[in-house]
Amino acid sequence: MILINIKKHLDTADGALEAHYELNIHDGEFLTLFGTSGAGKTTLLRMIAGLETPHSGVIDVDGEVWFDSEKKINLPPQKRSVGFVFQDYALFPTMSVRENLLFAAENTAQRRTVDELIGLVELSALADRLPATLSGGQKQRVALARALVRHPKILLLDEPLSALDPSMRQKLQDELSLIHSRVGVTTLLVSHDIAETVKLSDRLASVVSGRIESISPPMEFFSPQTLSGKLQLIGEVLKIEEDFPVSIVTLLVGTSVVRTVLSNAEASDLRIGGHAIISTKAFNPILIPLP
Repeated sequence: MILINIKKHLDTADGALEAHYELNIHDGEFLTLFGTSGAGKTTLLRMIAGLETPHSGVIDVDGEVWFDSEKKINLPPQKRSVGFVFQDYALFPTMSVRENLLFAAENTAQRRTVDELIGLVELSALADRLPATLSGGQKQRVALARALVRHPKILLLDEPLSALDPSMRQKLQDELSLIHSRVGVTTLLVSHDIAETVKLSDRLASVVSGRIESISPPMEFFSPQTLSGKLQLIGEVLKIEEDFPVSIVTLLVGTSVVRTVLSNAEASDLRIGGHAIISTKAFNPILIPLP
């Protein structure tokens, strides 16, 4: 069990913010921190990893205290059993795939697992290649395998798939889910992608302005309504245009862009980058599979 109760003063585009993260993560769980950009999700990962220091509080991982402001305990990053995968891969360009993993290994036992991990992410045929010769998806697999070399107690993923094209992103989501089920490492993912969150997560922690607003299964968070004669979809607000006396709102639903007309009063509650439920009454859906 990972117990987190920490505070930190943040400087944001909207001014100073007192962030307070209170969170319990179960062993082997896949938990996603979901929220808009600037909500403080990455800051929480960095504090768990020891890359940033909370102003107060406690981080306890399986009974081992990593941070305690009152007891003046603050383990350095190298003493924390963490695997961290960033958006930009952070691979050593002059080292091969295998050498990148070997560099992360601390002992002989870990070095012996390198080829096994390379096989787990299906890169055995590319083990001697340099990062520059790999695709974005292949680089991200190397970064994931390297993060697992030390058999960490927690794997931290900071939007690792956000820079990939949709088809590669879906493929790596499947592979990440498979790897998690095989390795069983407790995983904390930062994401603002709804499909990714639903696909991968056991639970979702909604982060709003530096605070954990709610924790629930992802489907419960995104679809709190009971089944009814309504079709309800969740879309990201891309644009709001006032066209008196109404507003035209453009939303991204999945990979489709949808425009709808609202009253100005209804549109006033929406914000660019936020999410909204699109609801239509009394429907008789026809589902047509795409090729």
